[in-house]
Amino acid sequence: METANTERKKVIFSAIQPSGTITLGNYLGALKNWIHLQDEYSCIFALADLHTITVRQDPAKFRHNVLEAYALLLACGIDTEKSPFFIQSQVCTHAQLAWILNCYTQFGELQRMTQFKDKSAKHADNVNAGLFTYPSLMAADILLYQADLVPVGADQKQHLELSRNIAERFNGLYSPTFTIPDAYIPKQGARIMSLKDPTKKMSKSDENVNGYVAVLDKPDDIMRKFKRAITDSEACVRSAEGKDGVNNLMGIYSCVTGLTNEQIEKEFEGKGYGDFKIAVGEAVVEHLRPIQERYADYSKNKDYLEKCYTDGAQKAFSISNRTLSKVMKKVGFIPKAF
Repeated sequence: METANTERKKVIFSAIQPSGTITLGNYLGALKNWIHLQDEYSCIFALADLHTITVRQDPAKFRHNVLEAYALLLACGIDTEKSPFFIQSQVCTHAQLAWILNCYTQFGELQRMTQFKDKSAKHADNVNAGLFTYPSLMAADILLYQADLVPVGADQKQHLELSRNIAERFNGLYSPTFTIPDAYIPKQGARIMSLKDPTKKMSKSDENVNGYVAVLDKPDDIMRKFKRAITDSEACVRSAEGKDGVNNLMGIYSCVTGLTNEQIEKEFEGKGYGDFKIAVGEAVVEHLRPIQERYADYSKNKDYLEKCYTDGAQKAFSISNRTLSKVMKKVGFIPKAF
C-alpha cells in the first residue's frame, strides 16, 4: 500500500510499429531504454499496428511481422508483470478516442506535419486520410494512459507537440481531463546512424543492406557489416566534428559496453580502424546473443505469446477505458448501457 510519503511513479507510454525488421538503431535508440525505464517508471508499451496500415500491407506478412516484433520485444527484456505490453488493434479505445480527437484537431495543424509531407511524397499513389490523421491516433495512444512522458526521437517531436496542443485544447474547453505529456529523450544512443552513410539515420529501408544491422542478423553478417562500415582517412579512434563514421561506431560501442568516449579513445590509442571495427562488431554480437536466444524460445511457444498479448490488451483496456469514459461524458455522449 502506498503511504502519503510515497511518490506516484510517472507514467511512460511508448509504442513502435511492427513494420518488419527491427534494427540495431531501433534497439539502441529506443528498445534498450524501454527495459531500463521499467524500474523507475510505470511503463506501458504497445505495438502500433493501426498506424502501420497507412501503407498497404500484405495480410500474411503483416501478421507475421506483428508476432515477430512482439516476441522480439519480449526477448529484449520487457517484463509483462511490470509493464502492460499489448497490440494496439486489440484495444478498441485507441480508435474510438482517435475519432473524438480528430474533431478537436485543426486541419491546418495536420497539414503542417512534416512526416505527412514526407510520406505523401514517398507514397504518392496512396495519400490516404489515415496518413493525414495519423497524429490524432498517436495523440489518443498517449493521452489514453495519462502519460507523463513519451520517449521520442527527433522525427516524432512535432507529433508529441500536437498531442500536447490537443490535450490543452480539450482541457480548456471542458475541464482537466488529460495529463499534458512531456518528451523523454535518453542521454545516450538516441540516434544510431547508417554504417554506409553516417549522415543518415540507420534504417531498414536503406537501399544498401550493409547500412543497417538487424537485431536478428546472424553473427557472421553483423561482423561483415561492421568491417565494411564507413570511417575516414585519419585512422585515429577519437570523437570529433566531421568524423561522422567514427563517432557513430563509438556511439554504438558505448551503448553496448557502457564505456565513455574517453575510455574508448584510450582503449584504441595507437590502433587502427580495422581493430576498432572488429571490436565493435564482436561487442554487438555478444550483446545481441542472449536476445536472439530468447527470441528463438518465444517464437516456438505460440501459446505463451498469445497469453502475453491477451493479458496485455486486457490491462491496457482497463486503464484506457477510464480515460475514454471521462472524455465521452464530458463531450456529452449517452453512457453505455452494457
